[in-house]
Parts: sequence; structure tokens; C-alpha cells
Amino acid sequence: MLELGVGKNMVRAIRFWIQAIGIATSSGKGNFDIKDFGRVLLSEEGYDPYLEDIKTLWLIHWKLVTKIDEPLFAWDYMLNRWQYPEIIRSNVIESFYREANKLERNLSPVTLGQHFDIFLHSYVPTHNNKSDLFEDNLDCPLVELNLIQSIGERRNISTGNHELIYRFRREDKPEISNELFIYCLNEFWNTHFTNEQTLSFRDICIGHGSPGQVFKIPEANIKERLVNIENVSQGAFSYMETNSLQQVIKREVPERDFLAEIYLRENACA
Repeated sequence: MLELGVGKNMVRAIRFWIQAIGIATSSGKGNFDIKDFGRVLLSEEGYDPYLEDIKTLWLIHWKLVTKIDEPLFAWDYMLNRWQYPEIIRSNVIESFYREANKLERNLSPVTLGQHFDIFLHSYVPTHNNKSDLFEDNLDCPLVELNLIQSIGERRNISTGNHELIYRFRREDKPEISNELFIYCLNEFWNTHFTNEQTLSFRDICIGHGSPGQVFKIPEANIKERLVNIENVSQGAFSYMETNSLQQVIKREVPERDFLAEIYLRENACA
């Protein structure tokens, strides 16, 4: 608290989020060990210690959504299970309540509403003017991803109140570099298909925790990336398509630092 100049609640929040993102892990009695991911990314000599690169924000988003042990309820549900074109708070809370009951988690509508509000305002700015997105506001850095967009409002028939309507930005995202896509594909593969040498196009597009689901990338753009994946990955992956089959093949290659390639390849090109 003294070193960072923040209050007790903020310290608790910092402890929670650095574990959720995979920056550090608890070693007990209030102590934390910085993980390799956190060190190589955010240390003074790291790739992006001040979160200046938009790819770093997409990487943080990826880590939040794909957390395996104790996944974040709202992130996991909204990015992997929510299939409706519109996001409306009252509808989401109803879905959350049904899902919580399935999981035998005794969560009240108030608590579920808090889950959704924290999730939503991690991506939606509190300022309407895009020019306000600077360091002097308290918005989450992830609002810069523009992943969730406000598209209007409706009147709730049950309450008579007006509700804002949102949607995911489901379009090509060139700021997600091919190197970042490959890093996430490799993590997805190692987490869910450890012993498989091939992965279907469908799994990559809509599988739970897949790059297509987490980033909301259209299938056409994913295919475009996969067609070129052999060159970009230097042979680590290749794409094969026949009349009845679309799949990616993972080859046995020397161990690669896919995280470093997100940043170092761009710097080398510059």
C-alpha cells in the first residue's frame, strides 16, 4: 500500500487481476511469485511494460477469457457461450442465473449483475466521446479494443425502464497480428488438444476458448490467416483443405518462443 500509494481495496483488486491474467501466482501468506509470462512481458526489460502496444491488450483479453483453473464466470460465458446477436443486461442476467444453477453455484441476481457490469465496463468506455480515451480517465485499458459496441436502446416491457443494447464487434481485426493469432492458437491447442496433431477448422473458429470465439473473428478472416500460416509460423503449422475436410496440422519443430515473435518480428521489420 505504501509503495504503490493505493488503498486496501485496490491492493486486493491488483492481487486478483494479476492472477486472473497470469502475471503472478500466489505463493501463500500474501506473497506472490511473478510468472515467466509476466516477467517477459511487463518487466522493465519486457516487451511492453507500459501496455503501449494494442497487441498486448488483446493478449490480456485472451488470458482473461481462457483461464482454465477457476475461469471468470462472466468472461467465460459471454465470450464462449453467448450466441445472441445483441447483448442486453436483463437477458444476460437471466442466462447467468440459469447457468449458475446448472453449475450449482448459489449466486443471487444482484451478484450476477455485478459480474456482468464488471465485464461490460472492462470493454465499454464510460465516456461517449472517443477522444476522451486518454490516461486521465478511469476506464479499463481494454476499452481500446472496441470489442463491445453500443448500438441503441429498448424499453423493458417488465420494468418499463430503458436498457442499452450492445453487440460484439464481429469483423476482421488487423491489429491482431498473425504472430499473435499463432501464439493463441498454439496455447489453445496445447490446452485442449495436447495429444492431437491435427485440428479442425471448426474447432479453431467456434471451439470453446478458441481464437475465433475469444477474438470474435469472422470465419473468412480465420481461413485467410490459416492459408498463410505455414509461411508465418516458419513451418510449425500448415493448413490443408479438401472437398470434405479443413484442418491445421501441427508439426514437430524445435521449441519456439511464440510470445517473443509477436513483438520481435515486428521490430525486425521496422
